[in-house]
Amino acid sequence: MGEALKRNDGLLVICLCAAWCYVCNDFQPVVARMALADGANRYLWLDIEDDAALADDIEIDNFPTFAVYRGGESLFFGVTRAQEGAVARTIAALAQSDARPIEVPEAVAKLPAALASATQSG
Repeated sequence: MGEALKRNDGLLVICLCAAWCYVCNDFQPVVARMALADGANRYLWLDIEDDAALADDIEIDNFPTFAVYRGGESLFFGVTRAQEGAVARTIAALAQSDARPIEVPEAVAKLPAALASATQSG
């Protein structure tokens, strides 16, 4: 988790999932492959139960749920199709410099800072 947070350039793409979710389990290698292929952005896989201290206050309606940030500002929060092409297009659109911050629930907005704090303390 810490390596993805050390860099401050590009987007921070967080996939919020759960180990018990078969869609998440099938999609995790796809997200890992995307992370390896995309040197411009940082990707994190956050299990909402294993990482409950960070994600417990975030309302998740379905999986996979993505939260995307630039410079700590929220650009996207929501469920996406578990398809590489759909996620890649979303990330590419958000990577454009004209992507504007959006309003998200407070727990989602605070997630990058909470992750950075957790990484520094642990």
